[in-house]
Amino acid sequence: MNSYLPELQSTIEKILSGPRGLLAADESFGTIGKRFAKNSIESTPETRRTYRELLFSTPGIENYISGVILFDETIHQKTSTGVAFPEYLKKKGIIPGIKVDKGTIELSNYTGDKITEGLDGLLNRCIEYKEKGALFTKWRALFHIGPSIPSSFAIEANAFVLSRFASICQSCGLVPIVEPEVSIEGTHDIGMCEEVTETVLKSVFNFLHFHKVYLEGIILKPNMVLSGKDNPKKASSEEVAERTLRTLRRSVPAAVPAIAFLSGGQSPLEATQHLAAINKAKNQPWALTFSFSRALQDLPLQAWKGNQSNLIAAQQLFLHRAQCNSAAREGTWSALMESEPPRL
Repeated sequence: MNSYLPELQSTIEKILSGPRGLLAADESFGTIGKRFAKNSIESTPETRRTYRELLFSTPGIENYISGVILFDETIHQKTSTGVAFPEYLKKKGIIPGIKVDKGTIELSNYTGDKITEGLDGLLNRCIEYKEKGALFTKWRALFHIGPSIPSSFAIEANAFVLSRFASICQSCGLVPIVEPEVSIEGTHDIGMCEEVTETVLKSVFNFLHFHKVYLEGIILKPNMVLSGKDNPKKASSEEVAERTLRTLRRSVPAAVPAIAFLSGGQSPLEATQHLAAINKAKNQPWALTFSFSRALQDLPLQAWKGNQSNLIAAQQLFLHRAQCNSAAREGTWSALMESEPPRL
């Protein structure tokens, strides 16, 4: 039996405490570079550090954010006052975590399919990250929907890698966040997304079982069941909630303590609306929370634009989005909450 089981459970309890969710601040250099470029911000180690400090130092954010997924660069950086980011977050009552995968590449001989790299040296990286203060990890597998994709082989290959990642992390006391993302990109309808998501999740949990992963010691980070971004027919929040919950009930064991949805290309408002609709359905076997990146960060980044004179305005927008998604986690969000951001 894994001697770290009490530690894993303790970390999950902290992540789930209060009506809070996760901030995914683990963008790779390429991803954050594109987001900065859209807002005329130069992407350098210092601008990235300053921006992430803006988010983490927002007054009151600890009431709505329980954990932050960091990028490798960020976990080694410090605040402007010289405090390491993991230590700074812990002092605020926020649990630091870390993205440990190395990104996706094309799956050889399977055009359009992706595979995630990073298993080589993962155990040693996990040990180092834990020494730096991380208590949980995250690994993303990406599945696009299109003609003949995702292939059955790509689904199984990524499910194997996700389960191997989870097993390695649990072996050194880190909670793995297992993220199988069915992409919103494409013209597919919501029915196809539901079908693919169910297939992917069933394969992931099949391989987690083979690897003897302790299900009570993981968090699942799936996509919501949505129409493709380029499909003109958009499903209502009620239909998204119905199909998402049906898919989860068919695929995810009740032993899993929490499901933290990714926002995956939705607008900030759409992500909140859908999360609220999902949580209006009570008596689910899992805690249903959020692990958002763009849905929390887009508006603050647009307000900041790399200019520190805009810091307070950006933090107000970040706090507001966190508050709205905290309410959505409880199923109490309403459109009235969107009317006016709080004042710091």
